[in-house]
Amino acid sequence: MSASAPPTEEQPQGQFAQNAPGQPPVPPNAPGVYQPGSGPGVPANCPPGLEYLTQIDQLLVQQQVELLEAFVGFETSNKYVVKNTLGQQVYFAAEDTNCCTRNCCGNKRCFDMKILDNTQKEVIHLIRDLRCSTCWCPCFMQKMEVQAPIGTTIGYVCQTWSPCYPKFAIKDAKENVILRIEGPLCTCNCCGDVEFDVMSEDGSAKVGKISKQWTGLIKEHFTDADNFGINFPMDLDVNVKATLMGACFLIDFMYFERDEKKSKGDYVGV
Repeated sequence: MSASAPPTEEQPQGQFAQNAPGQPPVPPNAPGVYQPGSGPGVPANCPPGLEYLTQIDQLLVQQQVELLEAFVGFETSNKYVVKNTLGQQVYFAAEDTNCCTRNCCGNKRCFDMKILDNTQKEVIHLIRDLRCSTCWCPCFMQKMEVQAPIGTTIGYVCQTWSPCYPKFAIKDAKENVILRIEGPLCTCNCCGDVEFDVMSEDGSAKVGKISKQWTGLIKEHFTDADNFGINFPMDLDVNVKATLMGACFLIDFMYFERDEKKSKGDYVGV
């Protein structure tokens, strides 16, 4: 009787890895990256690459520290690592702007942002146009378009008028309001988290939150690298979850991105 061939070792679906700071995700077969799979029960309207969002109710967003920006003050492109609650990287986000835009327009700058999965494939594309952010100009307030895949709009993040409080509407592709976001009167995070509540469409019930997390005195003072937590219902539509991720980035730019003309987070409302 002939000897049977040794069994082949199956490649596990999840991997764990570390990628170098400031670099896009490492290849999926490298040791240490979580590689989410589609799994059973994925909704038919789920954009490719977002299947993992259907399985979770929380994300952690960590902005990477840029040494050139910290020591010289030269504004560089923002880069973020998006992780699950186990600390496994699931997405990587990178701002796509030019040097002139970043350093002349500051945190009000327009930008495109690419969100990549761990195979370095772009799964979400964010577009922020140059708009006003003050309550004195309510007709042209902040708006971000969320596409997944590129060219297919799945939602919008729209700033809504308020004299004091930061407020946003989460809309679907047809610009119907799905959820609302309400921030605190003061966005200064002195030794504590700053929470933006995610509310139901009519504002009557809290269904989640976007939290700007305190990262320590030294990091808060010398850099604008921020950490965020995003909480949402497990059964929330995957397109709305992706739009909430976009809202997190818009909130970071508007209220916590360092501006040479202002101290970070030292202003009230909008």
